[in-house]
Amino acid sequence: MYWILKKLSNMFLTLFGVVTIIFFLFNVLPGDPAQMMLGQNENSEQLTLIKKKYGFDKPVFIQYLYYLNDLSPVSIHFNESQNLSFLKKDKYNYVGLLSFEKYKVVLKTPYLRESYQKNGVTVVEIIKNTFPNTAVLALSSITIAIILGMFLGIFSALNKNNWIDYSIQLISTLGMSVPSFFSAILFAWLFGYLLRDITGLNMTGSLYELDDYGENLNINLKNLILPSIVLGIRPVAVISQMMRNSLLKVLSQNYIRTAYAKGLSKFQVIKNHAIKNSLNPVITALSGWFASMLAGSVFVEYIFGWNGLGKEIVDSLNTLDVPVLIGAVLTIAFIFILINIFVDVIYTWLDPKVKLE
Repeated sequence: MYWILKKLSNMFLTLFGVVTIIFFLFNVLPGDPAQMMLGQNENSEQLTLIKKKYGFDKPVFIQYLYYLNDLSPVSIHFNESQNLSFLKKDKYNYVGLLSFEKYKVVLKTPYLRESYQKNGVTVVEIIKNTFPNTAVLALSSITIAIILGMFLGIFSALNKNNWIDYSIQLISTLGMSVPSFFSAILFAWLFGYLLRDITGLNMTGSLYELDDYGENLNINLKNLILPSIVLGIRPVAVISQMMRNSLLKVLSQNYIRTAYAKGLSKFQVIKNHAIKNSLNPVITALSGWFASMLAGSVFVEYIFGWNGLGKEIVDSLNTLDVPVLIGAVLTIAFIFILINIFVDVIYTWLDPKVKLE
């Protein structure tokens, strides 16, 4: 129980820090969001109304407090006469806890507000529409990384200090050195343009695409191939190196020699004893890389035209759509924390010596 409470408190403190940093960071960016929302239809009267509606006429610190109020599950709901538009009760369902003359304390679902650029569309709706695509891409990439990285790491360890081992280490080093955006451009140009007649792959495309009549959305899995491979290159390199080093360390332990002395074959020793005990550092790497894929997919998604959360972040940066930016970053941070908690639990299964407390 103490461990759970400690993890939850750490999670809320981390999310609070993330909210604070990104809110002030994005609100000091050059440009006026109100002007960007109006575009060429801008006039002084409309500009004043937009600033009042979204609170742009308030000091940044007051805007920050209003945002925390919207985001917090327990928040203050002002009476109608003193309310800002984004604090009105029709924006979310709530349960009243305490009632006062000018305001009431309520329990509600966190409200991430509406997009500045997509009228009437909430940030939650945008995340719901884009995050599944990013999750599919990240899961596909990490699956490739796990299978290929562990295979290469085991194969390299079993062929220590020969040409196979050196070749795998060289490839791994190159994989870790090449940035994802460069790999994305290279793969898109090579396999989606030069060799398109052979591969049948497109330079750009998303998981769902409109049919020829522009009416129905169809799943196009071949568009997943290139971005998932590109996003998986660096974790493959990291996992293979960590698996190799960890397995070599385990193979030098006394209990491995004891297993051989009992008459077990090399395959049985590696399968039943060595590999499982080599997985702890690999699991640590996987947790970090899976969360990093959600954030690092920004460039890959944008280059391949993959309609995920990463591409939405880039589009929101171009239009200074602050609520979408903050909501997307918060989503990634929240998932990162959940993954780390899940990994802590997995440790206890892999290594009984590791205790939750």
